[in-house]
Amino acid sequence: MLKSKALRVLLVAGISLSFLFAFSFTAACRGAEPAEDIIEEAPEETPEETAEEPEEVVEEEPEEAAGGPMIIESPSFAMDEMIPSKYSCDAENLNPELTISGVPANAESLVLIVDDPDAPGNTWVHWTLWNIDPGTTEISENSVPAGAVEGVTDFGVAGYGGPCPPSGTHHYFFKLYALDITLDIDASSTIGDIEAAMEGHILENTELIGLYERE
Repeated sequence: MLKSKALRVLLVAGISLSFLFAFSFTAACRGAEPAEDIIEEAPEETPEETAEEPEEVVEEEPEEAAGGPMIIESPSFAMDEMIPSKYSCDAENLNPELTISGVPANAESLVLIVDDPDAPGNTWVHWTLWNIDPGTTEISENSVPAGAVEGVTDFGVAGYGGPCPPSGTHHYFFKLYALDITLDIDASSTIGDIEAAMEGHILENTELIGLYERE
């Protein structure tokens, strides 16, 4: 009887210990479970506005040369038109009136050369005129601008010699040059001397062409 009671007590105690051990083991396992990692998502960065508004580009208009293109004209005849006989060897042999515009602002002097490339043999020089004041706007009929120098022509003398073609229609070039210097040459200078002195100093040039044919 006592044996059986003791056996029952031991059985109950064993069951209690087993239950207590199982409970403790379960609690320990639960406590050992790793906590879930909490990953905080960083707020999305707003892309910086790197593209700056382009600065307004103001295009500067190109500066025009003072007075625009240089021009030489005559009220007596237009480009590629007949020169009146008044200005030829057949009549009064006077230099025609000429007008000048658009001379570069930095010009120091002007040179005028009148020649005939249609002459037999070589180009015939009819008039050379240099150290013309760059502010000159007109060369009057039968005149030389103050301070300008006339050179020797192919007629063998200084001064203007008008159209005098042996035959046919010839072209007479009134060539105007703007220089960055004044020419240090004397009145005995020929076309070769003038061209050599001008070399490397021409700022701009222009021309007027007139025609002449003897009757």
